[in-house]
Amino acid sequence: MTAIENHPEKNIIRVQVRQNNVLKGMSAASHEELERHLTVVDCSKGDFLLHQGVHDMEQYFILDGVLKRVVANAQGKEMILRFAAEREMETSYAAWCLKTPAPYSIVCVTKARVVKLPMPEWIGFLERHPEEKRLFEYCVMNLMSEIMAHTITLHLLDAPGRVHRFVRKHAELFDRIPKKELAAYMNLSAETLSRLKQRGKI
Repeated sequence: MTAIENHPEKNIIRVQVRQNNVLKGMSAASHEELERHLTVVDCSKGDFLLHQGVHDMEQYFILDGVLKRVVANAQGKEMILRFAAEREMETSYAAWCLKTPAPYSIVCVTKARVVKLPMPEWIGFLERHPEEKRLFEYCVMNLMSEIMAHTITLHLLDAPGRVHRFVRKHAELFDRIPKKELAAYMNLSAETLSRLKQRGKI
């Protein structure tokens, strides 16, 4: 982990941070204030940024790569709730506010680079910047709504319908996510996904 100021690619990273969907509307002064709290993390495929069940949480802004939000039961069965890529963010803000453990893990699907800060520091920043807090909380509600819509999709759509919905909403991610991960997200086997592709159904 490296502070942005000390990173050899700090100029590129600063541009990427300013392009983040959650942060791009902030003033230069707010960016400078936030930057003092951020550290840069380079991650490998399969690295965990957040473990389900922990209370020590952080806020993440994705610069490069793809992350997944995944929940597992006691038997180890997993469900992928969402994917997120550059210019997006990942958070456990709701759990922090409710003082509950993280209800899911955040894992790198590909090699990735993020900037992060401890959740208490992010909360403190938001309290000092009410407009940024309003926009961030709107983003959090949007994410929750998307996850709910995805869960409903798993029950209401057949296999080709699930794939078509993903391509319609996330076309830019379709070829970046390993097919095994993509199939798991849509509650399909990798074989079913491959068969649909071979038959021209997707």
